[in-house]
Amino acid sequence: NRFCTAPSNRTGFLCDDRVTCIPASWVCDRVSNCRNGEDEQEKLCGDLPHSLPGYLVFLCSNPRFWIYADQRCNGMNDCGDCSDESGSLASCPPCGWEWWSCIPVNYEYCSCIPRRLCRDGIQHCVGWSDEYVC
Repeated sequence: NRFCTAPSNRTGFLCDDRVTCIPASWVCDRVSNCRNGEDEQEKLCGDLPHSLPGYLVFLCSNPRFWIYADQRCNGMNDCGDCSDESGSLASCPPCGWEWWSCIPVNYEYCSCIPRRLCRDGIQHCVGWSDEYVC
């Protein structure tokens, strides 16, 4: 079993040294992050996502799309339909303290925007709450 918790509480992949835990999205990215390169082996990366262990994969609501498990609930619309950020499939917690809850105007976000975008003079939320309330 190579499941581990990578930095920032992200789903991870445990390297052969049984110490190094890399984020799921670093597996099969054409960069060897484990000392022996086990995160880039053909057996693991040969038929994505089918060749990956299930814990590394999140299947979007559109069956043609998938993302790495550490990209689920990261605030970004990685699936393109927000299924990785909202709904029963993702089961994400509410917006964290670094996020503002609103209906974004940009498809990049789903139900929260980064607080750093608040009061920047640009509309990011449908009701302009990012400029007047946040």
